[in-house]
Parts: sequence; C-alpha cells; structure tokens
Amino acid sequence: MIEQEVKLSFPHVEAARQAIVEAGGRLVVSRRLVDDRLFDLPDGRLRRRGMTLRTRRDAADAYLTVKGPVLAGPVKSREELETRVDDVDVLEAALSAIGFVRTFRAQKYREEYALPSARLTIDQVPFGVFVEIEGTPDVIARVAGSLGRTPSDYRLESYPTLWRQWCAAAGRPEDDMLFDDSRNA
Repeated sequence: MIEQEVKLSFPHVEAARQAIVEAGGRLVVSRRLVDDRLFDLPDGRLRRRGMTLRTRRDAADAYLTVKGPVLAGPVKSREELETRVDDVDVLEAALSAIGFVRTFRAQKYREEYALPSARLTIDQVPFGVFVEIEGTPDVIARVAGSLGRTPSDYRLESYPTLWRQWCAAAGRPEDDMLFDDSRNA
C-alpha cells in the first residue's frame, strides 16, 4: 500500500481540534499514547536506503511496520507494509536476535478523526502539535484548505527528522523523542 500524507503544524491541541471539527471532522479514536521504536542494522543500512523498520505500541495493540523510500511528489508518499502483532516484546527480541538494533524511540499522544476520503490525526509530540492528513494529493489539498492551510504549510519530514531539526535549533542532544515523565520508563 502507498501511504500519502502531510503534516501541518498547529500552536496547540485545542487549535488543531477546533480546525478539524469546523471542517466537519468526526472523532473516531480518542487520545492515547503511541510509543514507536525504530530498528536498523548496525551499519545503518535501512536509514541510508530511506527505509524504516518500526514497532508500535498503540494502547492495547501492537504493530510491525516497514516503510519504503519516499517517492517524488507533492505529498509524502511511500510504500507501507504493516501488520498487527500479538507480543511486541517477543518480536523486538527476535529482531535483536537476528542483528537489528533499536536506533530511536518516539512517543506521541494521538487522536484520530474522519472526514470523507481522508483520515486525520492530531499528534502531540514533545516539541509541538501536528495534524497529519492521509489521502490522495487532491484530497489532502482540499482538507488542508478546509483547515486554513496551503501546500506551503505542508511538512513532509518524518517525526525523527523534525525532532533532530528541533534538537539542533534548541541546542540539545539528539536523544529519543520522549515526554519527560517517561524518560526512565
């Protein structure tokens, strides 16, 4: 499946919610903590190829996701293969056993909304708030417009890339993207 999406920055969660609801969005999944772990081979082979291997803990559910390199276009497009897993701890132990290492951990509080032909999420990350719009480029443009945004507002970077940029601008080390209260968890 080809995932097509953009991120839009918002000043705070309430501003994002208000924009989505005014555009006709309907809450379909309430706010919860999502915890992602990225894996790569020790030589960084996947990252160099623009690929991502991720496990995700999302409330009581867990997933394994492989994302391909970003494809050219007006929105972020890339192949995404995802499957639900029963025991993410066993999966991560298996990945380690065959030579993969955890390279990054990222957390976000996420809530999901539905609009015709599009899925929207509000992601509160440790450095800001973003609305992700998934759909075809035409649908993304229409939905972004209904949120008062234009293609010049699109962010196509991944959260790890945005986090590294934010850390560099803030003069802080590039560690995992965690909320302060979970750094020791």
